[in-house]
Amino acid sequence: MAKQLDKITPRATDFSQWYTDTVLNAKLVEYGPVKGTTIFRPYGYAIWELMQKYLDAEFKKIGVQNVYFPLLIPQSLFNKEKEHIDGFSPEIATVTRVGDKELDEPLYIRPTSEVLMANFFQNEVRSYRDLPLVYNQWVNVMRWEKTTRPFLRTSEFLWQEGHTVHNNPAEAKKLTLKILEIYAKFAREVLLLPVVTGRKTEKEKFAGAQETYTIESLMHDGQALQCGTSHYFGDNFSKVYDIKFQNKEGKLENAYSTSWGVSTRLIGAIIMTHSDDNGLVLPSAISPIQVRLIQIKDTDEVLEATTQIQKQLAGLRVDVDKSDKSFGFKISEAEIKGIPVRIEIGPRDLEMGQVTISRRDTKEKNTVALKDVQSTVKIMIADYDRALYSNALANRKLRTSTASTIEEYVQKLQDNQGFVLVPFCGRVECETEVKQKTSTNSRCIPFDVEQECAKCFNCGMKSTLKVYFARAY
Repeated sequence: MAKQLDKITPRATDFSQWYTDTVLNAKLVEYGPVKGTTIFRPYGYAIWELMQKYLDAEFKKIGVQNVYFPLLIPQSLFNKEKEHIDGFSPEIATVTRVGDKELDEPLYIRPTSEVLMANFFQNEVRSYRDLPLVYNQWVNVMRWEKTTRPFLRTSEFLWQEGHTVHNNPAEAKKLTLKILEIYAKFAREVLLLPVVTGRKTEKEKFAGAQETYTIESLMHDGQALQCGTSHYFGDNFSKVYDIKFQNKEGKLENAYSTSWGVSTRLIGAIIMTHSDDNGLVLPSAISPIQVRLIQIKDTDEVLEATTQIQKQLAGLRVDVDKSDKSFGFKISEAEIKGIPVRIEIGPRDLEMGQVTISRRDTKEKNTVALKDVQSTVKIMIADYDRALYSNALANRKLRTSTASTIEEYVQKLQDNQGFVLVPFCGRVECETEVKQKTSTNSRCIPFDVEQECAKCFNCGMKSTLKVYFARAY
């Protein structure tokens, strides 16, 4: 039987170890038998299910249809788009043998499904009347990572990947930005992550895309995390895979496509943004348990009060800890799992017609009359969520600075690691040099920052871009 409630390393001592301790103690995942794979435990998978439920509903509002495409991709099909294969080749896992028979052609385990979708669209699209096709799938993918960490970088992970085809570039780009808007709203209002939205630089854009848009978040330790991307391909893929349609004038034209996705990496984002030295702190919307009831004694009065409180809180995800563990253990377990609200029900409080309620983030205990439990919990959860977002935003603002030279940039990262806004020429060669010098890269060209002419912070050439650079996971 797995050991429970091990000591969690303080964040200030070792942030990386704190993260691993928190993930394992909260029983979100366990390591799989193959390096880079994880076993999702029920509590961890429940978080992903709640994320999936929200996003799936939002996608369907704009006409997205769910599909499922195969896991395996023939090598010859994947190799059609050179830029795409070059971007993924170091991470691709390949099937070459079945039993004792060598396959005639190697098969790639999907790192993403653009080529499969493009191959399908080639046969599906004939006329402008067939378009748009707006598909999404919830699947696993594999990218063989050298260094792995639960949720953040695993060789196999879960995600949604949307793929669309359109009969004009304006419609395709509009969809690309609409998806980014959905992602940003989800991050801010559900996950309580104050993300920055923007466009990726030429070096950091998705392989094969004309433009990549992103939502970027800043973790508690000042390192950035890409939380979702939406890609506009233009006609790049349709040219390679011959996806043509007859337009209204009767002429053949290349289709315009997009793709977009978020993954279980988002679970890592909420852990590293909101959690503390006592374990998880989960936003209420994606917490599998929003309220935990802890009975101090199992008297008839306590059992009856528990039943009544459950009825009062029928609209919430309420759990009763019925285990025979000690009271102290139950409290610690509720904290480690990041349950937003905890209600302690005991004989002494009930004699006075009250219970004790506490919030996970502040840990302050309040005695509340039984008749006021429902209204109190509702207000408490709203205040709790506001506090999580406010604290994360304050951390991002505190860790956001500006620099105009590479020397100043390096100093800012040493003094206060976080987002650093710099003037940048946009050249791939220049960004490669920055990465070699500093082990950092661009995060995005932010939408909410006015772009202006200056000198690139690294090479000194003319710059028209203001770009966030940072260390990143």
